[in-house]
Amino acid sequence: MKLDTIYTDTIHPQGFSFDDKVASVFTDMIRRSVPGYALSLQMVELLAHQHAQDNSNLYDLGCSLGAATMALKRGSNNPKCHIIGVDNSSAMIERCRDILQNEQLDIRQQDILLTHIENSSVVVLNFVLQFVSLEKRPLLLKNIYQGLRPGGILILSEKISFPDSAENNRQIELHEAFKRAHGYSKLEISRKRTALEDILIPETIQAHHQRLMNAGFSSISNWFQCFNFVSMMAYK
Repeated sequence: MKLDTIYTDTIHPQGFSFDDKVASVFTDMIRRSVPGYALSLQMVELLAHQHAQDNSNLYDLGCSLGAATMALKRGSNNPKCHIIGVDNSSAMIERCRDILQNEQLDIRQQDILLTHIENSSVVVLNFVLQFVSLEKRPLLLKNIYQGLRPGGILILSEKISFPDSAENNRQIELHEAFKRAHGYSKLEISRKRTALEDILIPETIQAHHQRLMNAGFSSISNWFQCFNFVSMMAYK
């Protein structure tokens, strides 16, 4: 696993994109940046085991290097399920295909906003919706809802914000302490925060729940939270 040193350079990226440089260190980057990431993959596997239906499609939208895609495969353990990973980054998809080349999975380079969701029992958005523009998030969730079978589930993990500014700042400080504990310097954290400022747009839990209800989901619950990261599930 290659160590993430992207933001240690004197000349560093001004913006953040899922390019080849990020793809090459992504496994290390997300492990050291997202509290509970490993647990989120374990729960994708468990929830897929519980909810994958025969002869249905399971989607990992924004699949990056395919960690959640593989969790869907392990969890469903069902040859009658068709598992699909989708990402718009050519660098991510190229590496994902290399990693999963022997797994007989359907890996597609495509904008998830243009992906036709159909005959699905499980859809995963694992720290992905936060990178979709605010005005397009309702359409994406509506498309997912419409493509789910009755009893189907959306597994959604996100970085969040808090309505109270003092609490929001407290949670940001805790997240940055987490990153320092995993070896990132204050300078690296500052540079990455600046690079993501207009790209990763977090929202409150309440905003997420309301949008899911507006999309048609009948039951929504949070199953994990650590600092300003939360995982939830929504049922059709």
